[in-house]
Amino acid sequence: MRAYLAEFLSDPMVVALPRLVWLPILHGIVLRTRPAKSAAKYRLIWTPEGSPLAVHTARQAHALAGKTGWTVEYAMRYGKPSIASRWTDGALVLPLYPQYSDSTTGSVLAQLPPTARVVREFHAHPAYISALASSIRNFWQQHGRAERLVMSFHGLPQRAVDLGDPYQKQCVETARLLAEALGTADYLVTFQSRFGAAKWLRPYTEPTLVELARSGTHEVDVVCPGFVCDCLETLEEINIAARGAFLAAGGTVFRYIPCLNESPEWIAALAEISGASVP
Repeated sequence: MRAYLAEFLSDPMVVALPRLVWLPILHGIVLRTRPAKSAAKYRLIWTPEGSPLAVHTARQAHALAGKTGWTVEYAMRYGKPSIASRWTDGALVLPLYPQYSDSTTGSVLAQLPPTARVVREFHAHPAYISALASSIRNFWQQHGRAERLVMSFHGLPQRAVDLGDPYQKQCVETARLLAEALGTADYLVTFQSRFGAAKWLRPYTEPTLVELARSGTHEVDVVCPGFVCDCLETLEEINIAARGAFLAAGGTVFRYIPCLNESPEWIAALAEISGASVP
C-alpha cells in the first residue's frame, strides 16, 4: 500500500500542490498513516482471487478479447502491470474512466506518446448508457426499487473544475442520460471519496445519505456510474461505510447496485466504444 500510495499521490496531476509543499507532507505524514488505514479497508473487500478491481479488469479484458478476436491487454495507471509494460505502437488505449478528468484520463495520456490513439471519454456514449440502464433495470426486477436513486460519482477538488476540468459537467450529463433511459426524474447526483481539507465537488455522498434518512427517506438505491469495476470506493466506501451511515441515521433499506463489471451488456458496449474509435 505504501508503494502504491507513494506513486499515486506523487503524481502532480492528482495532487496539484507545489512539490516543495506537498512532498514533505506526503512522506512525513500521509505515508506514515494512510497505508495502514487503506490496508484495513482492503481487508474488508478482498477476495480469494485478489483485489476486486484487478479481478474484474482482467475478466473484462479476457471477455472483450473473446468477443472481438482482438488482442486485449490491461494495465494499471499506478502499480502493476504498468502502462509502459503493456504499451505497443499502434495500440488503441481505452482508459476505463467514463468521464474525463485531467487527474485520471489526463494522467494516462501523460504516459503515452502524443500520437497514441486514445478514447478520451465515453460518458455519453449510447452503448455505455444502455449498459448502465440495463444493469439497473435488472437489479430492480430482482430486488425491487427504493424510494430514491442516488448516483454517486468519484469526487474532484472544486478548484480543478473552476480551472476548466470538464469532469463535473460530464458526470451530470451521464446522470441525465441514464435517468432519461430509465424513465425517471427522481434521482440525486452526489460525489464521494473526498481527500484532504480542500473543498471538493458537492453534494458529498455520505452526508447526503444521512440527511435523506433523517428527513424521512427510508429506502435508497445507490449506483456508481463513474466506476466500471467494483473496487474499494464502491464496495467499502459505499456498500459498507455509506450503508452504515444511512442505516444509523434512521434509514431502513440500503441497496447498492453493483458496477457493470463483466456483464455481457458492458462487454458488448466496450466493443462498440472501442470499435467506433478506430479510424
